[in-house]
Amino acid sequence: MLSGKLIHLIESHWDTITAGALQHIHKDPATTHLALLPEAELREWTQGVRGNLGPWAAGTGREELGRRYEALGKLRFEEAVPLAECVRGLSILKAKMYDLIQEQGTARTVTEIYAEEETEIRLGRFFDFLICHLVDGYEAALRHAAHLEAAGAHRPVVLPAHG
Repeated sequence: MLSGKLIHLIESHWDTITAGALQHIHKDPATTHLALLPEAELREWTQGVRGNLGPWAAGTGREELGRRYEALGKLRFEEAVPLAECVRGLSILKAKMYDLIQEQGTARTVTEIYAEEETEIRLGRFFDFLICHLVDGYEAALRHAAHLEAAGAHRPVVLPAHG
């Protein structure tokens, strides 16, 4: 189980995490397409991650979350954001959460250190879950677009009838 104290720490510092992640995305040459998305959309995305962390940790709503991230993958494909940038964006957000835990964490006892490590492991699993579903949605949209393109390329040419 995720440490309630550390989840509260993450949630109470979410604006700082979001600001750091968005700043990193805007400066990172490996996220140029992602950085072109509207600021409001990026903030909404980070809020969605925050809002799903607790329910995911409690084991609820995972199927719905998976579907939402598959839809997000499809959307990112339609927005022409490269898949690597989508994954990198989630990795950046996760790293900012880890940074906060390391900087603000108050681990002093063995139990607190264990809770911190356990939280990091579970956060990693949460982000792995998000990434897998995002990639599934992105690749499904890519296959669908390739199928449509292939079908269009092999359509018989119909000439107008001469009357």
